[in-house]
Amino acid sequence: MAHRIITQIVVTGSRVLGRAFTEAYKQAQASSNYARAQAKLNPNAPTARGGSSGMTLDEACKILNVKPPQGAQTNVEEVMERFKKLFDANDPQKGGSFYLQSKVLRARERIDAEIRPAIEKAAQEAEIKEGFKPKMYKDR
Repeated sequence: MAHRIITQIVVTGSRVLGRAFTEAYKQAQASSNYARAQAKLNPNAPTARGGSSGMTLDEACKILNVKPPQGAQTNVEEVMERFKKLFDANDPQKGGSFYLQSKVLRARERIDAEIRPAIEKAAQEAEIKEGFKPKMYKDR
């Protein structure tokens, strides 16, 4: 009699756990599909996993105390100067805050991610304007 009750408890418990895991998997799959669809709709939106670390451009500019970039019209030297100053000031070995130091780093990365395509485009246009000048060898 006791083995029948124990068996019934084990079987019922395994069914409950199996359904719970199945439901959790379905939720995770739905969440992944939703995030993928949102990324397709707005590819420049910040993501929870990567590159932009969820920081907006406005927030990054406020952290580094610089003006928001207008295309490639930003002072990269000023951004780097402010970054180095704040990064060194918040060094944990000098009594600073690791959290603030990481915020400063993420702010610089966000601004770099915003201006990098414009700088690369300007470099390509300059190269096109200059023209293609291959090296010519006399022996060939």
